[in-house]
Amino acid sequence: MTAVHANRSTPETDPGEVELHARNVEFDLSGTPLHWIPDAPVSSNMITVLNLLLPEGERWFVETFNEALPMIKDDKLATAMRGFVGQEAMHAEVHDKAVENWLSRHGVDATGYLEQMEWIFRKVLGPREGQTPEQDLKHLIERLWLIAAIEHYTALLGDFALNCTWTENGADKNMADMFVWHGAEEVEHRAVAHDAAAYFGDTPIRRGRAMALAMPFLAILLVRGFRFINSQDPLYDDMSVPAKYTKYVKDYFVESRRGLFPKIGGLVWATATYFKPGFHPNDIGDTAQAVAYLASSPGARRAG
Repeated sequence: MTAVHANRSTPETDPGEVELHARNVEFDLSGTPLHWIPDAPVSSNMITVLNLLLPEGERWFVETFNEALPMIKDDKLATAMRGFVGQEAMHAEVHDKAVENWLSRHGVDATGYLEQMEWIFRKVLGPREGQTPEQDLKHLIERLWLIAAIEHYTALLGDFALNCTWTENGADKNMADMFVWHGAEEVEHRAVAHDAAAYFGDTPIRRGRAMALAMPFLAILLVRGFRFINSQDPLYDDMSVPAKYTKYVKDYFVESRRGLFPKIGGLVWATATYFKPGFHPNDIGDTAQAVAYLASSPGARRAG
């Protein structure tokens, strides 16, 4: 994987609006170690949690957008939403394969966590039965705003992946490529969920309510997934609980300073930008940088 740090756009390279589309990709994780970033078990395992968390979430995105699409009369927005749906469906498929063909080979049985994600996204956050049409529309709009709030974080994480130091620190090229490819597409389509929700009305109350749920919701699921993977990671087998948590905290600070993992304080601070007057998701990341990576991604080129 080549470095992409230099691909920030200039007036000469800015691609302007891009048409969103799903890309066929293929990532060979047959030789990828569990700790795919050398000497960084905390960052490796925490980022690996995304393989468990994302598939059901992304399928929920797809189903919610497909529910909303017949109501969208703006052709440009509808086209972007269809491109978003295609990309998210591919993300879910890729991360499912990573769990089946990679995590299981390292002895991590993800069944319990995956069943929890299925229950949350299909039962708790899915459509509700027995409601009036007005109640159905209200619930749909609430789900769209929740997706927009979640996509605020996926855009931030996508921008991080495009500019992190995984490659410089010897990360497994195929796993790094998979996450940077995904991150680049998150940057590429970062405005779609917000624009889809705003189509039905943008108010501070709707934004605030969605973000108040999204931030703790994602934090809890990520921490739960991290503990789930670590419970099956041989590195921690002989450690006491205090020793484990001491190592987690120490490693987090060391690894985040090395640019291997996002700084939590930065993510929390970035939450506030969602409420700035005039904020739009296009303020996050760089389309030219994302498109440049997507054109050069080994996984995309291999499948193409």
